[in-house]
Amino acid sequence: MKAEVRRREILSLIGNVEVPLTASVLKEKFKVSRQVIVKDIAVLRANGYDIIATNKGYILSTKSTVKRVFKCRHTFEEMVEEGFLIIDCGGRIDEVFVNHRVYGRISARIDLTNRMHVEELYRSLFSGASKPLMSVTDGYHYHTVSANSEQALNEIEKKLKDRGFLIEI
Repeated sequence: MKAEVRRREILSLIGNVEVPLTASVLKEKFKVSRQVIVKDIAVLRANGYDIIATNKGYILSTKSTVKRVFKCRHTFEEMVEEGFLIIDCGGRIDEVFVNHRVYGRISARIDLTNRMHVEELYRSLFSGASKPLMSVTDGYHYHTVSANSEQALNEIEKKLKDRGFLIEI
């Protein structure tokens, strides 16, 4: 099977399922290696498809995404855990912002869609070149999170609350 045909079929599969599909499931379906699937996903993303990688597999983001703002507080060391929690529930962290008493709203578009993005952000902040926005507000910050359903956002909210990261607005 040609790569372009396989990629179209991958797109169709992950765009028409209720639950994410793992690379293992896709490799079995197309009789290729996991690395080929990962490369196919990268090519599809480079071509503009919004494919979200979760610990449960790949899903295709649709135009009908929903958004919610979560107010959180945690330590710098817990940043990765918070990011993984959101991503693993099928969320995408679009933005982080703080409400500074003097400067007002300070925001940054971060577009974290997978665990690797979360780890890269943490490493770049850990290097000391810059500080996270939450450092100017004693750990308090907001995330604009998008997902494919209200159910996913509800799950994110519950897990943030259970972990003690969520601050009631």
